[in-house]
Amino acid sequence: MRKSLIFLFVIMNLLCYQLSAVSQTQKKDNNLELIAHRGGVVNSKSPENSLKALNEAINRGYYMVEVDVRLTKDGVLITHHDKDFKRYYGEDRLVTAMTWEEIQGLTGDLGQKVLKLETVLAHCEGKIQVMIDNKIQGFEKEAFDEIINLLDRYGLRGKALMIGTEASTEYFTGKIKLSCSIDQLKENVKRKDFNPNNYYLFSSAIPSADFNWAKEHTFMVVGAVNTWAYAHKKKETPEETIEKLKQVGVTFFQIDSIYETFF
Repeated sequence: MRKSLIFLFVIMNLLCYQLSAVSQTQKKDNNLELIAHRGGVVNSKSPENSLKALNEAINRGYYMVEVDVRLTKDGVLITHHDKDFKRYYGEDRLVTAMTWEEIQGLTGDLGQKVLKLETVLAHCEGKIQVMIDNKIQGFEKEAFDEIINLLDRYGLRGKALMIGTEASTEYFTGKIKLSCSIDQLKENVKRKDFNPNNYYLFSSAIPSADFNWAKEHTFMVVGAVNTWAYAHKKKETPEETIEKLKQVGVTFFQIDSIYETFF
């Protein structure tokens, strides 16, 4: 009886090992890289643009985190999505109308504090890459200079991506990879200073023709799967969007973490 139990134990361990090996092989073959939208893995316990959400993205092996960047009244770069602090903090004053000292006095409904961009980038160093969602209004050269300086300081600029603004496009061109629609890319290839490393295709809908054109011109391609799109205009389900993007060959996905089960 004892020998039978030992034999069964050995067989079960071998099976577990084989299943683990298959799982790891599938994971490597999958070759998909996820970008955590709004500062990390966001849920009822981890608010967006918080260190808790960022740490969870790091722990789950996300390739990159998207960080929302705004500028305070006194010129401090912070990570915050909305133009005001009403959601999470109950303060409906604009970010641009408050000083960093005033903002430090806010505490979110989950106990979180608003973070400086530098705090977040320092935490990312050596752990996860970054996508900057530039939400700064107008042209703010000193702030833009500081974004580049901080990315360099923490060794993040080499692979960094940016979702830019019209006012900041020329400044950041050649300094960081900028998001573009397919039409914008087709215009950019006509520039005298064109370099495919300056741009990437970013969209939630990428037909195979657009994907193939982008890859022929060696552009990075990133698919976007965000909850706001389905709440406002998307007719298909998130799973259908993801499957379509996978089928055309997309391997980089910026997602809200609730969709990670589809990967």
